[in-house]
Amino acid sequence: MQSESKLLIETFLDSLWLEKNLSQNTLESYKNDLNKFRNFLEKNNKSVLKADHFLILSFLSFLLDKGFSSKTVSRNISSLKSFFKYLITVEHIKINPMLNIDAPKSGLFLPTTLTVEETQQILDAPNELRAIEMRDKAMLYTLYATGMRISELISLNMHNVDLTRGSVQVIGKGGKERLIPLTNDAINMIRKYLTEAREKLSKGKDHNNIFVSTHGKQISRHSFWHRIKAYLKKVDVKKEVHPHTLRHAFATHMLNNGADLRSVQLLLGHSDLATTQIYTHVAQAEVKNLHKKHHPRG
Repeated sequence: MQSESKLLIETFLDSLWLEKNLSQNTLESYKNDLNKFRNFLEKNNKSVLKADHFLILSFLSFLLDKGFSSKTVSRNISSLKSFFKYLITVEHIKINPMLNIDAPKSGLFLPTTLTVEETQQILDAPNELRAIEMRDKAMLYTLYATGMRISELISLNMHNVDLTRGSVQVIGKGGKERLIPLTNDAINMIRKYLTEAREKLSKGKDHNNIFVSTHGKQISRHSFWHRIKAYLKKVDVKKEVHPHTLRHAFATHMLNNGADLRSVQLLLGHSDLATTQIYTHVAQAEVKNLHKKHHPRG
């Protein structure tokens, strides 16, 4: 049985072929762009008919984080604009989520990010009295302390983490290594997890992964994201949160507190500085919002 999103995309592509007389290459580009979006929706259990502004921005952030060029992301924006315009025309939706989403010359846009207070709520949501939640808390603290991707987090082995020196060795895209400092809070949470919870979860199995499932195996990306979503229901955070949100928060908060762009680039493992530069715009927007909210003449 075809998914709703897949059926709507195919109907849209048929209309392009019938009405616009586009070349096969152009149709394939539309198809590839929209299928990337559909896959993103399905992984996050979202419907194309309920996609909103924040979900679109999260998808575009996801593309940049996956290493797609600014030019490719701009083309995806164009494809999505055409698709949602079509959905408005055929009355499948009433509000266009692509409104006010434009690809400037640099190809940058502003992804959703969290305030420090919202981030802390998520970090403190797990209950340390349960072994699995102590593990989750250690993972969340590590994510926010380092800005690493979830795929990098779940792949960490025991020898990758040096709690004495306070650093973690991350193997990123293309096998590239980077060494990232850990915060004291993250060090303490990891140490507590290793001392009090890991043995209960690993069930005596000799496993190299530092973060293990209840079966003593490497936790999957999907399983961890499922647990994050459960914690989000316990906190007062109204924003759309996706797997990369804590990574975005790490970068934005670093820049807000004076870190230079190239240092953040190295920590995130971005090969292109332009990809990291998106967070300077987020940081500037956040500062403007704070000024407007708290200044007596704001």
